[in-house]
Amino acid sequence: MLGVGNVGGGTFDVLKRNQEEIRRRAGRGIEVVAVSARNTERAKQRTGGEVTVVADPFAIVDDPSIDIVVELIGGYDTARELVLRAIANGKHVVTANKALLAVHGNEIFKAAQDKGVMVAFEAAVAGGIPIIKALREGLTANRIEWLAGIINGTTNFILSEMRDKGLDFDTVLKQAQALGYAEADPTFDIEGVDAAHKVTIMSAIAFGIPMQFSKAHVEGITRLEAIDIRYAEQLGYRIKLLGIAKRAKVNGVEGIELRVHPTLIPAKRLIANVEGAMNAVLVQGDAIGATLYYGKGAGAEPTASAVIADLVDITRLATADPEHRVPHLAFQPDELADIAILPMAEVTTSYYLRMRVADQPGVLADLTRILADGEISIDAMMQKEPAEGEVQADIIMLTHQTQEKKVLAAIACMEGLPTVLGSVTKIRLENLS
Repeated sequence: MLGVGNVGGGTFDVLKRNQEEIRRRAGRGIEVVAVSARNTERAKQRTGGEVTVVADPFAIVDDPSIDIVVELIGGYDTARELVLRAIANGKHVVTANKALLAVHGNEIFKAAQDKGVMVAFEAAVAGGIPIIKALREGLTANRIEWLAGIINGTTNFILSEMRDKGLDFDTVLKQAQALGYAEADPTFDIEGVDAAHKVTIMSAIAFGIPMQFSKAHVEGITRLEAIDIRYAEQLGYRIKLLGIAKRAKVNGVEGIELRVHPTLIPAKRLIANVEGAMNAVLVQGDAIGATLYYGKGAGAEPTASAVIADLVDITRLATADPEHRVPHLAFQPDELADIAILPMAEVTTSYYLRMRVADQPGVLADLTRILADGEISIDAMMQKEPAEGEVQADIIMLTHQTQEKKVLAAIACMEGLPTVLGSVTKIRLENLS
């Protein structure tokens, strides 16, 4: 094991506690023989002195007696070097490192295929929820149409607290950090990068395409205001940070939408009621319809559950002909499709628009005319009466489905009106039906 922190320690504990159950399932025992850690003394205490502890992780990946390397150190560069070296040395690899796979997965899977070893990564997406196995094996008969996931517990906790208590983003972020749900530097979580890593991996498996993280549209929750969460609730919606991957056609040509952003979801949908730090992924297949996968997306033992499931899979298949193992990305490596990731301007969805306007006649007519000129139809509208003595009011509109570029053009026209005060707030809306 490379790293014996939170997840590594949980993996060690669960392997030890359930060793007999795991042996019965795997057909042989799985034994941790060595771990690497910067703080070797703490690692010795954590493992009870039962395994070899080294400071240099390369000593483990170069050890010819070790069959499987579990990479739990995170990050891009050192982890990439260690994983590629382990593969070159003929070792199977288990990793929980979504960032590594989203950015370097194509290179890593190619190296593993050439060497005839396995790279397993169930723990890289949604913690203990077996979503990778579901996409790669359980739904293999289906043409996956789309998937949408709440796949970052930190942001879901923040949005749940903002909705329940009416607090602003900055206040809830501080609470999340105090409770340990958010890191001291929460940038990857709150800016949507972590979710984008995960949805990139799921999109590759769902659609049989290479990893293409650099082409994902990534938008976090830092600009969300509590007032929009309240208005969404009044309209029958909840706002969640979703990772979305979807087949789409533009001018008759197939493409893939790959995006992460705050999204209004009808409150009656099951996924809209996933609260706190929990994760959920909704997958639409042509044969099965919609399936929902829910559970703990982080934590020592939930993530360890996924790591050990991968260890058991590798143990069962280690002696199998490499050609007959489940492919890393579900599709045979030479059958990956060259389908373009659509630019965000070409994406089609619905929209929530909020305008702060001067409370005077003709404003609503101007706004609806701009939308009509842009071929954008209105699904619902709400106008908030100004408070006594106020001369400004909020107008909220929900649109039917339309292209992003049309909405952006309409917003530019709206913001040019002297009666529209400040910027127009735009949040995308998905019915997930």
